[in-house]
Amino acid sequence: MNMKVNLAGVEFKNPVMEASGTFGSGAEYSEFVDLNRLGAVVTKGVANVPWPGNPTPRIAETYGGMINAIGLQNPGIDVFTKRDIPFLKQYDTKIIVNVCGKTTEDYLEVVERLGDEPVDMLEINISCPNVKEGGIAFGQDPKAVEAITRACKAHAKQPIIMKLSPNVTDITVMAKAAEAGGADVISLINTLTGMKIDVNRRTFALANKTGGLSGPAIKPVAVRMVYQAANAVSVPIIGMGGIQNSDDALEFILAGASAVAIGTANFHNPYATVDVIDGIAKYMEKNGIDDINTLIGAVK
Repeated sequence: MNMKVNLAGVEFKNPVMEASGTFGSGAEYSEFVDLNRLGAVVTKGVANVPWPGNPTPRIAETYGGMINAIGLQNPGIDVFTKRDIPFLKQYDTKIIVNVCGKTTEDYLEVVERLGDEPVDMLEINISCPNVKEGGIAFGQDPKAVEAITRACKAHAKQPIIMKLSPNVTDITVMAKAAEAGGADVISLINTLTGMKIDVNRRTFALANKTGGLSGPAIKPVAVRMVYQAANAVSVPIIGMGGIQNSDDALEFILAGASAVAIGTANFHNPYATVDVIDGIAKYMEKNGIDDINTLIGAVK
């Protein structure tokens, strides 16, 4: 039974990874999960300098999920290359580094710094607010998507994954813009913008007022967007958004995703990733499927 998938020339032992920002950079989950079993480990967002993140409170529970406004707190590229890459290199898994920035130059600095590091792919988080464009996210304007993709691609030594924001009118326009800019892979969806109000305190539940909604509540939106993107572009897709179990993961694969990422589920079930890997294997065995690749985009 073959569970290997190939994304832009990089071979993964299985299609399961975790979503950036829900797993640290692997160390804190390594006591629960054998990282050797994962197709890849996707790191938390890394910027050119340390980011303190947003003021607290920055997480709120909601029906069927959660809202976060962490603000991409991270120690910066210097600490990341000294501490996190050597840790991950102990394991037989692919390393995908999530890159964030406030300007195109910020992204390029990190992309160039990672050029000589032993990492397999870069995931460019274009849901970051573009400070030079009045704070609108890079990923909400197709021209900006194409431009940042092209710039990152020109400077990257590894294949690049463009992580798309769902907070747009038409996801296929953004997927096509990333493909036109030279993206090797696209990943979607990032969180949906949401808000929660505390009725007893009569104030916002998050200091930032709004945050990113994730968890099971967003899965039907995510599956629909992955399906649309898969039918609009020819680059491989990593699907994510509310995956709790192997059936959820298989929905994304059947919709057209070549791989899947598990995010919020890790917070209430630290074994979620390996549970999904085992569940997909059982499904394939039960249904007499020899090669996972035959399932990718099988629902038309």
